[in-house]
Amino acid sequence: MRPESVPGLGQVLTPGSAVLLVPAQPSKVPAWQATTGKTEVAAYAAQSLRWPGGLSLVAWVSAASRAAVLSGYAEAASRLGLDDAGGAEAAAARFASWLRSTPRPWLVVLDGLRDPADLDGLWPEGASGRLLVTAADPEAGGGRLPVLPVGCLTPREAVSYLSDRLSTDPDDRSGQLDLALALNGEPAALTHASAVIETSSLTCRTYYEVFSRHRDRLELDTGGAVPAAAVTWALSAQHAEALEPGSGTWPLLVLAALLPPHGIPLAVLTAPAVCQYLGAEGGRAGAEQAQAAVWALGGAGLLDVDLAGAPPVARMSTALQASVLVAADPELARQAAEAAAGALLEAWPKDQPSTTLSALLRSCAESLLQSAGDALWAGGDCHRLLLTAGQSLDAAGLAGPAVAWWQRLTRDSARLLGERHPDTVVAAGMLTEALLAAGQAAGAVKWAEWLLEARAEVLGPEHRGTIAARIGFGRALTAAGRPQEAVAVLEETARVSERAWGRDDDATAAAAEEHAVALLAAGQPRDAVRLLKRALAALEKARGREDADVLAAGDRLAGAFLAAGQFRDAAAQYDKALARRERALGPDHPEVLAARRRLARACSAAGRLPAALQHYQQAAASSRQVLGAGHPDTLACQGELAGTLYELGHAGDAVTILRTAIDAAQDASAPGDPVARALQDQLDAMTNAMAAR
Repeated sequence: MRPESVPGLGQVLTPGSAVLLVPAQPSKVPAWQATTGKTEVAAYAAQSLRWPGGLSLVAWVSAASRAAVLSGYAEAASRLGLDDAGGAEAAAARFASWLRSTPRPWLVVLDGLRDPADLDGLWPEGASGRLLVTAADPEAGGGRLPVLPVGCLTPREAVSYLSDRLSTDPDDRSGQLDLALALNGEPAALTHASAVIETSSLTCRTYYEVFSRHRDRLELDTGGAVPAAAVTWALSAQHAEALEPGSGTWPLLVLAALLPPHGIPLAVLTAPAVCQYLGAEGGRAGAEQAQAAVWALGGAGLLDVDLAGAPPVARMSTALQASVLVAADPELARQAAEAAAGALLEAWPKDQPSTTLSALLRSCAESLLQSAGDALWAGGDCHRLLLTAGQSLDAAGLAGPAVAWWQRLTRDSARLLGERHPDTVVAAGMLTEALLAAGQAAGAVKWAEWLLEARAEVLGPEHRGTIAARIGFGRALTAAGRPQEAVAVLEETARVSERAWGRDDDATAAAAEEHAVALLAAGQPRDAVRLLKRALAALEKARGREDADVLAAGDRLAGAFLAAGQFRDAAAQYDKALARRERALGPDHPEVLAARRRLARACSAAGRLPAALQHYQQAAASSRQVLGAGHPDTLACQGELAGTLYELGHAGDAVTILRTAIDAAQDASAPGDPVARALQDQLDAMTNAMAAR
């Protein structure tokens, strides 16, 4: 710890408190002068301070963007065993609720906060917790946090740092005080210098001599004093090349400077695209060369290589990144951006949007877009990495960040490629879907209409792409509370599709189904039933009765039956769907459990309470076994089971089930969670009614 330059941090971080660590130098000074080791101080606090009574949770969250915060919160929620239903944003909200309500002591570190808006609705608060935030600018705290400036190390702390890092050989350690004073206690400079001394024949005294010559030359060139780290990083870059000659340490450092400082997966830095960029041979030999370059940069103090993480990562200071990019040849930086984009694609996992690796890769893509700018459009189209990153945001349930991402891509694509370029149209379509997922239906209507006009102009009115855009426009109108307009749009769409592609075509069936959804929203359920029957028959004919889309269409028809008051028809349809899913997936598959609950609800609506009770009991037992007692689906099923028991006159059993479910909800979710609250409200209503009898 740094008791002289950062005194009393442990004492000010009391339960319920928050502290913002910022550089003692103002953020407007050149980059190296603002690197005072605030992240390292926070890391020490998180890992080494002894808190009275201990901590139940320590969560380190990158705060570089709202997407990073949401992903970090969702990961912390998973560690706590909170449910993940609803995607990353819902999980993050549960974690924030847990922090506010739990009596257990916790520490949250938000590292690298840039914009307080990224934490809207997500500020960690709670009487039992401590919050530590690092930022380059005091304004990042939004004026709500006390500021603790972090200065450079004092001479005593700097000498202690060098002593701890270097060997006990008196020759190696000779001249430590002179070197510490020359480096002015700058944490980055001390890191660079000690790393070079550790991995070379230099001593503190000889390094001091080399450093002094380079500093004098640089100050002569610039006409003024320069930060020590502005000299030491260049010496470390030379040393890295000496450690692994010809491995490509400088090109790799330029590439790393384009990516986020808080974590670059090592799989990216050794991917085939990077090996090719470094001029390495392919296969194992190329990966070994890239790994050698990584280790050389780590040995020179330029990268912090963390093999203990999952996944392993490398970190690089923002000041170093800025200095490297200023020094790099523009053509090399362009090649580095192209290689980094390819490497990120190669490292991207399939169908795993909620993993730590995916979150890091999304952060890498965002950083690369900021650093490389228009270079990712240089080939005359939008680089596939940008589309992959946006789709990952969508799949992870990061609705707000996804909207911001697709807005930028749509805007940049229109500027660089033209409004009617296929990539612009694709980005606009993804933006429309993201707006709908984020509940921003009015914005979705605007973009859906633009997308329809663009596709009709380029593809013609009967093209499948145009029909899909018309369906999307109708869906957006329905979501925006304009169902009558949606009905008109979708009715015409179905006619156009049937004329162009036939009654049994998938496009026609999709238009009919969306038309039915609009009819339901418009209060015309019987017309919706008619359309859905026809669409289901066409799908069954084309794909068979147990196809997933056919089963989903059957569920929509059953829902329309319920809306139309045709309860027995709804129960019969749900019964068929359940039997088909059970044959295909087995009796305990989550989709089968959900189908059984839908059937139970329909039976209850049809007045067949004994049948509903039987299905609820079976679904509740299976859900407990498969999903766990505290899963939101299990808890909801318990509530429905209790309601059915109460209607059948088994009030005591209903109360017992609800109390057990409430206990399970409180163990598995944040206090005040909506599921637990709904169960408690149901129990209160039930017991009040029993008392009034």
